[in-house]
Amino acid sequence: MEGHALRDPGKPGVLAWTYNGGVPGPQLRVRQRDRVRIHVENLLSVPTTVHWHGVRVPNAMDGVPHLTQRPIAPGERFTYEFDALDAGTYWYHSHFKSSEQMERGLYGMMIVDEPDDLPFSRDVTWLLDDWRITASGSVSETFGNAHDISHAGRIGNVVTVNGSMHEEFAIRTGERIRLRLANAANARIFALKFQNHRPLIIALDGHPVRPHEPVQDRVILAPGMRCDLLLEGSQQPGTRHDVQDLFYPRDAYVLMQLVYENEARAADLTAFTPAPANPLPEPDLTSAAVHEIRFEGGMMGSLHRALLDGQPTDMRALLRRGKAWAVNGVVSDGHAMQPSLHLKRGRSYLFRMNNATRWHHSIHLHGHTFRVLRRNGKATDHQEWQDTVLMAPDEHVDVAFVADNPGDWMFHCHIVEHMEGGMMSVIRVL
Repeated sequence: MEGHALRDPGKPGVLAWTYNGGVPGPQLRVRQRDRVRIHVENLLSVPTTVHWHGVRVPNAMDGVPHLTQRPIAPGERFTYEFDALDAGTYWYHSHFKSSEQMERGLYGMMIVDEPDDLPFSRDVTWLLDDWRITASGSVSETFGNAHDISHAGRIGNVVTVNGSMHEEFAIRTGERIRLRLANAANARIFALKFQNHRPLIIALDGHPVRPHEPVQDRVILAPGMRCDLLLEGSQQPGTRHDVQDLFYPRDAYVLMQLVYENEARAADLTAFTPAPANPLPEPDLTSAAVHEIRFEGGMMGSLHRALLDGQPTDMRALLRRGKAWAVNGVVSDGHAMQPSLHLKRGRSYLFRMNNATRWHHSIHLHGHTFRVLRRNGKATDHQEWQDTVLMAPDEHVDVAFVADNPGDWMFHCHIVEHMEGGMMSVIRVL
């Protein structure tokens, strides 16, 4: 349905597509091991689906049009039903013409609480997004244009937190906040620096990690990624402190100000205990089958020719078709692809991924969670579990997982213009 976003006091909102009338959609909050049932009625004039990003759902509930389900036509209903296997921070969004439907506002948060409450004063969510807004105050209709597809994706000119242009976040001295961050932008990558604070990363993509400070004091969030922070109110009442986004140095700005209330909170919390690990199967690296995955294309890249619809196609012809990217030399032309890899259910796999492009990519695997083992041959410090991993230009990243969820699963860049421009593949687990 339609509604409004970018709410700013004294100004009209921007017309958006919404879940239940708001951007973001309603926060869905359940307890780990709950049975979840969501009824979706499509009141739009176009088809849609809902994908449960990072949630290990049965294949038929994954929300990928023409691959796991028939699109939900205007006026139709569809019920998604699954068990909440893993506690953590997740989100949902349209997977039908994502570059338009996500940009128009079709996304929301899903929180799966641990069986036992953790010692926090508050549990807060910041769902980050950016919008490309025209001078007349509407969402720009330049979806999926050739420049965005072949470069960094659709970078907006207005940034929102929870659908609004916030300027202040109230905090009290002595409180301990669980700050759940998620990036719903089409393409923007965030690097948040909390002035005069030392937040600890306690979970990535929903899964607990040994508490640690972010590298160079910057919390990096690529499209699709989530990060839980332990943020303590360590400054004096009445003070203000910037939260900056520094990922694009020439376009750095202040996302938010932490504004301390005049009255402190009694620091009466017990010692922090990390959340228990989720029930993820540990990959056996001694017997894991290895697959090399090469991401190619984009402007200033080395991709000259790739397979599109089974035919060798040069870069100029690809661009005329709205394509610019390939996975192992194959350009996707929609979700209903033949699988590029056939994986045996229950077996461990190691993907050696190579970003052979001049651009960042946010690589997401549906239906599974992987360990990030190495970057450019060096072991990662935390061996983190993720479902979406950021790859810098020319970077090599090794991930491993157990293929325990049967079905055909998307494997793609979550910069959605890159995905729709060809950087998408399907793996089959049987």
